Amino acid sequence: MQSEPVLFALEGSQTLGESVASRLGIKLASHEERHFEDGEHKARSLVDLHGQDVYVLHTLFGDATSSANDKLVRLLFFIGAAKDAGARRVIALVPYLAYARKDRRTKEHDPVTTRYVGQLFEALGTDCMVALEVHNRAAFDNAFRCRTEHLEAHELFVDALHDHHDSDVVIVSPDAGGAKRVDRFRDVWDARTGSQPPSAFMEKQRSEGVVSGEAVVGDMSGRVAIIVDDLVAGGTTLLRAAQACRDKGATQVYGVITHALFGPGSEKLFDAEELDQLLITDSVKPRLEMPTEGKGRVTVIPVADLFARAVETLHGK
Repeated sequence: MQSEPVLFALEGSQTLGESVASRLGIKLASHEERHFEDGEHKARSLVDLHGQDVYVLHTLFGDATSSANDKLVRLLFFIGAAKDAGARRVIALVPYLAYARKDRRTKEHDPVTTRYVGQLFEALGTDCMVALEVHNRAAFDNAFRCRTEHLEAHELFVDALHDHHDSDVVIVSPDAGGAKRVDRFRDVWDARTGSQPPSAFMEKQRSEGVVSGEAVVGDMSGRVAIIVDDLVAGGTTLLRAAQACRDKGATQVYGVITHALFGPGSEKLFDAEELDQLLITDSVKPRLEMPTEGKGRVTVIPVADLFARAVETLHGK
């Protein structure tokens, strides 16, 4: 095996890619990306890949310049080109995996898009998919027949929080479906602090885009509530949960969100009285300018270490 990994970061993911490379003590491998007038594009390596283990980092969240579909196709084509260039293995490093939420049929004739995405990566010869905090880990593992590695940001959040709140906290899921995520967060909190906090969850129903349900299961009176979720888009669910925690007697409320998608309407999170602080990662690049002071301020937690460690493990160091 080569002495160091060959790491690429595609257009739009270079900042995170450079951070991962820095932690690995290497430089990003050179590549070329060209855009054509008709919307097509081409990407290729500028280094020899024959017999190499190649790692390609790209986050698949649509932004002002490229849609999620654009980024997905570009990653797929680059993986295919790397395999054609003789790479021994190609590993996809995906901080945010598009279509991971569409992992089951909720209506007749619904697509199971997560599985289709998995088949696309397999068809191009992907040897391993490394993804951060997918919506449903079991569905993710089942969607891919190649090797999968699921990364979680829980330890990063716990390290950022527990120095200030090492007791009297409650870990809250904004819906019953997030109970397993909360359990894993509690386990990390226990491993870091030596105490496992209680948990709570909210009732939630979604129909035709409308969210309802107000019941809260769990005691949070006099405690610091830490609401844990994998992503936030519009922010409605998070604010409902935060208000419910306040109503149930929580002394402070923190939002802990891995993927800050921040779609239309999410700006209300930044000055929300319900939230004392919002912690997010840099898995995607927020499209909105975020405040760093006052109520509802936002703290960004880097994820480069998680991906650097994954590369080291996969590379056999």
